[in-house]
Amino acid sequence: MRYLISVSYDGSKLYGFQRLNHHKTVQGELERVLTKINKTIVYVKGAGRTDRGVHARDQQVHFDLNVDIPPERLVNAMNSMLDDAIYVNKAQIVNDDFHARFDVKKKTYEYIINTGKYDPIINDYEYNYNRKLNISSMKRAAKHLIGAHSYQVFTSGERESYNSIIYKITISKKKDKIILRFTGKSFYRYMVRNLVGTLIMVGEGKIKDSDVAKMVDTKKCKINYTTAPANGLYLIKVDYK
Repeated sequence: MRYLISVSYDGSKLYGFQRLNHHKTVQGELERVLTKINKTIVYVKGAGRTDRGVHARDQQVHFDLNVDIPPERLVNAMNSMLDDAIYVNKAQIVNDDFHARFDVKKKTYEYIINTGKYDPIINDYEYNYNRKLNISSMKRAAKHLIGAHSYQVFTSGERESYNSIIYKITISKKKDKIILRFTGKSFYRYMVRNLVGTLIMVGEGKIKDSDVAKMVDTKKCKINYTTAPANGLYLIKVDYK
């Protein structure tokens, strides 16, 4: 029987999503617990692989079990055994051909920047940037990133295709916090963090929104942006419809 679960986790306490031999990861913890419940080895597939330090409110994960267990009981059983940095929000039974990654329609990520006074308590959960940014300029630049494009200049590493669609980018401010929210079809390695790093440069006045448009249109990067730290990034939602 195939199950789909929604999982939240504190990325600062884990070495990312992907299973590693000598470090605690989301995938490793889920498989450890599910193998105990199933009494045979269980492998899980996530909607995406978040890096070390990245958090999640709604990571989606599917797996198969030999035992027939009601979703609510499964949630309770898993949460009683999981590391405190990981929590299963809910579970449901899905079709046997469902895939947590390949069936994704869109994902939403959120990035939080603290532009106020340095706060050591939030350092694992927000980017302590601690300087002012021009949000109006950042919003203008963000408009150039929306749509169907090649995002090669914002992606780390090599892959066959860099094409994707960003449906929406919102930038809001709550007191000293700037929250950037990205909703799109696919986000590749470091892509959101690179987009944030580029938009920060716009907010600093180091580059113009027209420079961002050129990066998208020409698929070339002549701007040495900095990848934003992992600690400010959250996987907020995964949609399958």
